[in-house]
Amino acid sequence: MNAPVLLWIRRDLRLADQAALAAAIASGAPVIPIYILDDETPKHRRMGGASRWWLHHSIASLDVDLRKLGSRLILRHGKVTDILPVLVAETGASAIHCIRHYEPWWRNAEKAVAKALPAGCDFICHDGNYLMPPGSVWTGSGTPFKIYTPFMRALWQHMPPPKPLPAPKEMKAPAAWPESDKLADWKLLPNKPDWAGGMRGMWAPGEAGARERLADFADHARLYDEQRNLPSVDGSSFLSPHLHFGEISPAACWHATMKAGGSVDIFLKELVWRDYAQNIIVQFPEYGSKNAREAFDRLPWRTGREADADLSAWQKGQTGYPIVDAGMRQLWATGWMHNRVRMIAASFLIKHLLIDWRKGEQWFWDTLVDADYGSNAVNWQWTAGSGVDSNMFVRIMAPLSQSEKFDAAGYIRRWVPELAGLGDKAIHDPDEHGVRTKDYPAKIIGHREARERALAAYAMLG
Repeated sequence: MNAPVLLWIRRDLRLADQAALAAAIASGAPVIPIYILDDETPKHRRMGGASRWWLHHSIASLDVDLRKLGSRLILRHGKVTDILPVLVAETGASAIHCIRHYEPWWRNAEKAVAKALPAGCDFICHDGNYLMPPGSVWTGSGTPFKIYTPFMRALWQHMPPPKPLPAPKEMKAPAAWPESDKLADWKLLPNKPDWAGGMRGMWAPGEAGARERLADFADHARLYDEQRNLPSVDGSSFLSPHLHFGEISPAACWHATMKAGGSVDIFLKELVWRDYAQNIIVQFPEYGSKNAREAFDRLPWRTGREADADLSAWQKGQTGYPIVDAGMRQLWATGWMHNRVRMIAASFLIKHLLIDWRKGEQWFWDTLVDADYGSNAVNWQWTAGSGVDSNMFVRIMAPLSQSEKFDAAGYIRRWVPELAGLGDKAIHDPDEHGVRTKDYPAKIIGHREARERALAAYAMLG
């Protein structure tokens, strides 16, 4: 029998439209799919708790799908640069196929793995997690884009993407399988306490769950722009975690929705935003921890006990701003937050509480099931005004008026039940309407006071 090839899986946990899998099968060799839990290579960027919960279920789902093809998923844990050469030696593999990743730690790891493999074993990276390979869309002067809108227009000229590849119907198995860890031994699921009940109730990780989400969204994708900003309406696609873990490809999402009509182009531009975020982290690998605009290094962020207490109140949904608190509680319960509310909550932390955007980014990294290095960093720096393409810091979002404007009353009632009995006017701002609910805190800071403090801090940048 031919020497096998390894299929190194990371955030591409699918069978359909999986270029590395398709190439491995096309080689004619037996294919050994492998997932390595590597907490050493990402260092402080190891997956957060919510992502680990999702990963457990996504791996289990993929293994079931592989076994239907007579294959299976081999699990190992450790540093990929150590594990992959060992697997090559164990199996006699002639090649490793994988989908290329763009987080700085994975780019470095891909180079290191290629160097560490013995002679006779090829290391082959494929594109396939984005609409176009990051770094392939350039300005007229031959430089990478930094601003989203011209990037979007340039990429749009190449759309639609190629039609997605179907899932394989068969895979050649090796004569012998290497040993595998047991998924349960990785302890990816929360135990004491088990805080994942809300996530179990909302999500179905895995490729089948992703297909179901996409089919459901395609039925009302034409209404995306009309509904996506309304927290009380399920107008989002809910595809972000499935896309992040590669359970479905952006090309599949594009082709399933592009003919929906209405405002579907707004959704398609959100897919382009994913590509844009990856292009940014290719240019600026430290984007998740370093201000793109150096002037923001001088911004006097609040620190100390009082700031820490305010950060904790924000994390727990106890700020006294119902729309902010609803979003933060939804995040804790489900691992996800409505997109409009994400902007409101992020702006509140940065500008109302004057707390460094990196504190918020770190919290989202641990609590979001769709925590993505590129998207998370780009979105936080956009809100802070510190990004290469960003909102102006002095544009300070008013959370109370945003709540009323986007009709968030039903959303607040669901996630802040101690306010559920209030009317549609008072629920957005109980303090303003003279309503005191003993179980709900007063505002942590007034809007006008917060705005003046933020503007004074910004003025110090000179």
